[in-house]
Amino acid sequence: MFSWLGRIASACWRPVSRYVRMNKDDCGGDDEKADPTLQDSLLWCKDLEKHSCGEFSFAVVQANEVLEDQSQVETGRHATFVGVYDGHGGPDASRFICDHLFLHLMRLARERGSMSEDLIRSAFSATEEGFLTLVRRTCGIKPLIAATGSCCLVGVIWQGTLYVANVGDSRAVVGSLGRSNKIVAEQLTRDHNASMEEVRQELRSLHPDDSHIVVMKHGVWRIKGIIQVSRSIGDAYLKRPEFSLDPSFPRFHLAEPLRRPVLTAEPTLCLRTLRPSDKFLIFASDGLWEHLSNQEAVEIVHNNPRAGIARRLLKAALNEAARKREMRYADLKKVEKGIRRFFHDDITVVVIFLDHEMLGQKVSVPELSVRGFLDTVGPSNFNILQGIDANARSII
Repeated sequence: MFSWLGRIASACWRPVSRYVRMNKDDCGGDDEKADPTLQDSLLWCKDLEKHSCGEFSFAVVQANEVLEDQSQVETGRHATFVGVYDGHGGPDASRFICDHLFLHLMRLARERGSMSEDLIRSAFSATEEGFLTLVRRTCGIKPLIAATGSCCLVGVIWQGTLYVANVGDSRAVVGSLGRSNKIVAEQLTRDHNASMEEVRQELRSLHPDDSHIVVMKHGVWRIKGIIQVSRSIGDAYLKRPEFSLDPSFPRFHLAEPLRRPVLTAEPTLCLRTLRPSDKFLIFASDGLWEHLSNQEAVEIVHNNPRAGIARRLLKAALNEAARKREMRYADLKKVEKGIRRFFHDDITVVVIFLDHEMLGQKVSVPELSVRGFLDTVGPSNFNILQGIDANARSII
């Protein structure tokens, strides 16, 4: 039997039972509907849905041969969960996170009857340990799973409080109204990337006996000359000697034996009591921020209609990516997946609007999950995945 606190925690999410995949037919503005040649075959979106204290918009574009981003928005009557998981080395780690992290967090919330930063840390830790166990079981037949990892960005809105946790360089930004009703961007996360001087200093202080902990390679700072992010879930070969890869995998082989982990799965956290001036949140993988500044992104959201806003942000980034290569977006859209990775990364964008009059109220919100498994279904049959059996991921 749950305690009364556990029942309260469960009620915030019950029932998370209707599973909705993004329908590619939902995408496209009037211009694209009038002219199908303008459509981007690698872009999927959900233009507008409800969550516990407002509405949200969701969009993904694929660049890699296999989509390495995974993502989810889980809504309950009084709580909302957002997850953006930017994988590297393959989709194994990001898929695992998408399947397990939210369930770990809800299990812990039910046990404790509340939400806290410690619970979120515990959910990250349980997900990391679970994935490393999977690596241990499968590396004999699939050794490169030890080189698979993922950034992990999570946001939880719980009883008027926002919790944000992050490992890697995905980013959460809040758009708030400042003086003269101007929209102001505030970054809620810290980028864990070796391109940042403070990250390089942190790594050097943690590894004073390793002169190669960060190395400039092809004009980019990399940890051990291999990877840019300093925190991730997965990347087992950079955390435990048992997962080291031999010289037959030169890209991931370490010249010297691993003495201590060079990456960590410990998230940095931000706790924020939502203010009336906080109008919306943007959660996105680093592919968006490579082409748009925080301020540019919040101004796009603030100055345009809600419906389709995540798609609009994503297209602004793609237009900029095309401009940098002296080409038009119309030409970029013709580039196939895999080759397209030379122009931009996989990108996931989730925009969460905050309607403060709904905070703390009982609102009719469809309890649903919008999740990103686009690489496994493909655009041709994506629109048929409606109403997946809820028993597959029952959490109550």
